[in-house]
Amino acid sequence: MGRSVLINSTTIPLRFSRIIPKSLLPVLDQNVHFQSNSIRGFHDWGGFQHGVRRMLSFTTSPTRTFSIKSVLSEIPSEKRYPKIGAESTGPIPSKQLLEVVEVAAKTGAEVVMDAVNKPRNINYKGLTDLVTDTDKMSETAILGVVKENFKDHLILGEEGGLIGNTSSDYLWCIDPLDGTTNFAHGYPSFAVSVGVLFRGKPAAAAVVEFVGGPMCWNTRTFSASAGGGAFCNGQKIHVSQTDQVERSLLVTGFGYEHDDAWTTNINLFKEFTDVSRGVRRLGAAAVDMCHVALGIVEAYWEYRLKPWDMAAGVLIVEEAGGTVTRMDGGGFCVFDRSVIVSNGILHSKLLEKIGPATEKLKNNGIDFSLWFKPDNYSTDI
Repeated sequence: MGRSVLINSTTIPLRFSRIIPKSLLPVLDQNVHFQSNSIRGFHDWGGFQHGVRRMLSFTTSPTRTFSIKSVLSEIPSEKRYPKIGAESTGPIPSKQLLEVVEVAAKTGAEVVMDAVNKPRNINYKGLTDLVTDTDKMSETAILGVVKENFKDHLILGEEGGLIGNTSSDYLWCIDPLDGTTNFAHGYPSFAVSVGVLFRGKPAAAAVVEFVGGPMCWNTRTFSASAGGGAFCNGQKIHVSQTDQVERSLLVTGFGYEHDDAWTTNINLFKEFTDVSRGVRRLGAAAVDMCHVALGIVEAYWEYRLKPWDMAAGVLIVEEAGGTVTRMDGGGFCVFDRSVIVSNGILHSKLLEKIGPATEKLKNNGIDFSLWFKPDNYSTDI
């Protein structure tokens, strides 16, 4: 890629469109100003039409303001589940870590955008598991950003595997093109996902989702830092407040192995289709989790995921007010083999069906031990 992408502490104002969704107005304080660090060597995004502008700021005067926390306190308390986000980002400030994560994801997304309307060179990892040249080029671009800013960090990429210093407290989990099959077909459900862990727990995350479709591709960027909230294109987002399964829209996914776990989830798909407004299968885990965070669906679950599938999405959901666990209801970490994320209110109700089905799989010998944790990588999990 050849371009220098370094983060420094100089701040530049951001300008956002004056068109603000009405649902967001009550939670905005007056005279809101957003700032972001400058990025040396990062070229103008004008040709990359994903709606992100580099110099944006706005002021708004809503008719009333109140705290999100005061609204949530009116919701009946649900069962508490362990938090999955990092309690600290260590010696690297959270703001700096998030800046690099966002730049890395957007750099990879630029590669994908350049290829989205061109013929694909497709290869196969398995019978139906695709990989394209774009996957590899996107990962190379992302690695360039991470290595230039943090030379001693450990990196786990879907295409390149594990590289770097295994004694580092930081582990970057990179999916350079989540939803490769959708990308290969031009179906609008794929993304670039970048998450970084501090001692095994998600610290910062960014997902650049491709929306629209052939002839009208665009993107939106989801981001989050532990304790800092979740955002879409710079505006704070929150999970839905739906409290009934029959009024919910759900999402799941199916892996490439058609084993007992696959069959179990087919049955769960049928069961929840009968009792909800519908269950969707879109084919990109990071996108599905961001949709939960955005509040347009209530929950997502899947077996057989990998750390690069989950590291960014789970933090974005939690920071948007949602809940993250394993599918048996246990405490989650990104090295686990299953995940369910929800708006929190419905979590226990969904686990009433999903939990026992998962326990049955475990009793039948299906392996739900940690998928992978790098040797010598120290964690707090």
